[in-house]
Amino acid sequence: MNYKKINDTYVIRIDRGEEILSNLTDFCKKEHVTLATVQGIGAADHAVIGLYDVGERKYHSHFYDEPLEITSLIGNITTKDGEVYLHLHVNMCRLDMGFIGGHLSECRISATSEIFVRTIDGTVDRTFDAAVTGLNLLDV
Repeated sequence: MNYKKINDTYVIRIDRGEEILSNLTDFCKKEHVTLATVQGIGAADHAVIGLYDVGERKYHSHFYDEPLEITSLIGNITTKDGEVYLHLHVNMCRLDMGFIGGHLSECRISATSEIFVRTIDGTVDRTFDAAVTGLNLLDV
């Protein structure tokens, strides 16, 4: 992974064989990023994408080990209990030009990924909502 900062935005390149979420988490710790928006594109060969079922209070994850074009990576960076918390969603195109998408849990890059992280001054923490959703909600 390589990156540079321009004003309030980091321009990040994640390289072949690197995993997006672990690299972004390490980057946030190194650069002390606690609040930001994320957007990106790229190509992958492995992804774990999920859909959260509120009634069951669990993610239904699907594993994809095939050529994938990341047509849209979007999300945010916040904190939970003082640690970096990534919340990313993705849309991906398959070889048959069909699309998959949802909550991104893992993604290994097959060629390159171009990600922009726009930082926001401050922090927003998350708290676990045991009563209604079973999710870590923004504490605003």
